[in-house]
Amino acid sequence: MEPHLSFRGRRALVTGAGKGDRGRRAGGGGRGPPGSLAASRPRRPPSPQCPGIETLCLDLADWEAVEAAVGAAGAVELLLQSFLEVTRSALQRSLDVNFGAVLHVSQIVARQMIAQGLPGAIVNVSSQASKRALRDHAVYCSTKSALDMLSKVMAMELGPHKIRVNTVNPTVVMTDMGRINWSDPQKSAAMINRIPLGKFAEVDDVVNSILFLLSDKSAMTTGSSLMIDGGFVVS
Repeated sequence: MEPHLSFRGRRALVTGAGKGDRGRRAGGGGRGPPGSLAASRPRRPPSPQCPGIETLCLDLADWEAVEAAVGAAGAVELLLQSFLEVTRSALQRSLDVNFGAVLHVSQIVARQMIAQGLPGAIVNVSSQASKRALRDHAVYCSTKSALDMLSKVMAMELGPHKIRVNTVNPTVVMTDMGRINWSDPQKSAAMINRIPLGKFAEVDDVVNSILFLLSDKSAMTTGSSLMIDGGFVVS
């Protein structure tokens, strides 16, 4: 991380940190003693490489478990089917994880920040699919579009409390799951041909964009969507 983007001494919460496992893992890290994150679900010990980080394994769609885990973490300063085949259960599950969980976790974190008078920033991970229709992605496109609008409303309402809210909107990202799902040249070619830069995003492309939006270098940016799509939306 560049020195001018240092977050030393600040607390951050990351959700959906499971490398493409549909956002069902919540993790947190920052100030405070070991064990400062508590939950009724399994918890992993701090990483030897990153001793300030602990991970919580819980289902973000389980509001009670999320309430217990995130509430105990303390104040945070930095959070496919075709249309005709969509089932009610699939719709509800996607809404719970892609939209409801973001709304819920953001409420918990924002209330803590406001109560303690802390400024901060929230970055929600959306998708290029919120801006362009994709075949067999009816629910996914819709929930990500809803996330974009939720983030804009959050930015408007939380701005007076000095809390910024933005989204990053990546194309396909080469996580472990991304490499597996897009390893078929015929499948990947159809998407890459629509990306002017001719490639998918790497994890660092997303991470660096999130760090920028969390940092003071973007102090006047809120309610925006940062496209990390290699030009997909403009093609």
